[in-house]
Amino acid sequence: MRFSIFHVDAFTSELFAGNPAAVVPLDQWLPDDLLQKIAMENNLSETAFFVKRGGLFELRWFTPAREVDLCGHATLATAFVLFSELNHPGKEIRFTTKSGELIVRKNGQAFVMDFPLIESSPAGPEVARSLPADLRPIEVLTSKQDLVVVLKSESDVARFDPDKTSLRFNGHRGIGLTAKGDDVDFVSRFFYPELRIEEDPVTGSAHCQLAPYWSKRLGKTTLKARQISRRGGEIICEVKGERVFLTGTATMYLTGEFRLPDLP
Repeated sequence: MRFSIFHVDAFTSELFAGNPAAVVPLDQWLPDDLLQKIAMENNLSETAFFVKRGGLFELRWFTPAREVDLCGHATLATAFVLFSELNHPGKEIRFTTKSGELIVRKNGQAFVMDFPLIESSPAGPEVARSLPADLRPIEVLTSKQDLVVVLKSESDVARFDPDKTSLRFNGHRGIGLTAKGDDVDFVSRFFYPELRIEEDPVTGSAHCQLAPYWSKRLGKTTLKARQISRRGGEIICEVKGERVFLTGTATMYLTGEFRLPDLP
C-alpha cells in the first residue's frame, strides 16, 4: 500500500521556519494504532490525516505520543495541501474534527482558520507556587487546554531556559509563557514534553486561549502575535464572539510517498 505524504512549514512564508507538520490524505481510516505509528515515524510535532466525506473532510491530528483534540498548524498545513497540491475548488474547506467543525478560507496567499475560543481563568495560588522561581509570573492562567504564565516582558519570555528548570503541568496538555510584545501585540513560547514536543515552534491552537486574554488586556479584537521559538512564526488573531480567527501562511518543504504492508 502506498500513501502520499506532504511536509509543510506552517505559519511562515519561508522554509525552515514556522512549525513543520506532515499531512497524509487517506481514502479511508486506518487503524488508530497504525496512525500513531506513522506519526511516531514522522517524528514531527503533528501528523494530520484526513478522509474526504462528500463536501467535508474528516481531520485528525497525532503527535508522536498520542492523538490530540485540536491543532492549528497542522490544520493550516492540511488546507494548504488541499488548495495548492490537490486542487480543492473554491476558497473554503470545512473539516469535521474532535473540536467540532473547523472552517478554513483562502485569502490571497494566506489562510484564515475559524476556531473555537478557549476561555482562561486565574489559576490557584498553589499552581503559581509550583512554578520555577525564575519565572516570576504576573499572572497564571488555567484552561481546559494549557497552563499559561504571563510574564512582564518579551525578554523574560525569550531568555527562559526549560533545560534549567522542572516544569509542572498540573494536569494540563502543556505550559506556555506569554508577554506583551515589543513590536507585536503579544509573544509566546509553549512546551509539551509529555507529547514528546520539548518546545513547539508555533502553536496555533494555543492562540485560541491567548487571543481572548490579550484582546481583553489590550482592548482590541485584532492582534498580531509572534511565537518566539528558535524557528519562530507569526499569527494574526481576530476575536469574534465565541470564535477566534487565526490567519497564517505556509510553504511546502517535501512531497513524497511511504509504503505499508497490505492490510488484511
